[in-house]
Amino acid sequence: MATLLQDPRKAGQPTLVLYDVRDDKRRSRVMNACKDYGLARWQYSAYQGKLTGTARRELETRLERALGDSAGLIAVLQLEQSQLDDATIIFQEDGDDD
Repeated sequence: MATLLQDPRKAGQPTLVLYDVRDDKRRSRVMNACKDYGLARWQYSAYQGKLTGTARRELETRLERALGDSAGLIAVLQLEQSQLDDATIIFQEDGDDD
């Protein structure tokens, strides 16, 4: 099992990483970087979790290298806990409605 690059016991700010990367190899690098920092997949092209300021900056550098000169977009959003507490999230399991 891979070692996380941030101690999950450390306090951090809620962070959301959104990406749209066309190249499969570079997209895999983005996903692996997010996982290495303990972020959890929220949806297909989004990861979320808590990061310290130092870990966020390290991740941003790694994501920039992962994208390289390929077409794409990566957004790293630092949120306040109150924004998550006040968020409306609508989730529906994929069910068989036959």
